[in-house]
Amino acid sequence: MIKVNGEEHPWRQGLNITELLKEKNYVYHAIIVRINEKFVPPEEYQEALISDGDSVEAIHLITGG
Repeated sequence: MIKVNGEEHPWRQGLNITELLKEKNYVYHAIIVRINEKFVPPEEYQEALISDGDSVEAIHLITGG
């Protein structure tokens, strides 16, 4: 089990950020992700594996005035 934005989410072997964002239906263009408070650059989402027990934050950036 992992935590995503403070909520529990099932974990499986080989889960990466790209797959997690699809599972959570986070399709925002501007989103940043941190695993255990460590920022992960978007170009590393496919290779960044999530471990059982990790805490993931996916933050949708909103602009406007």
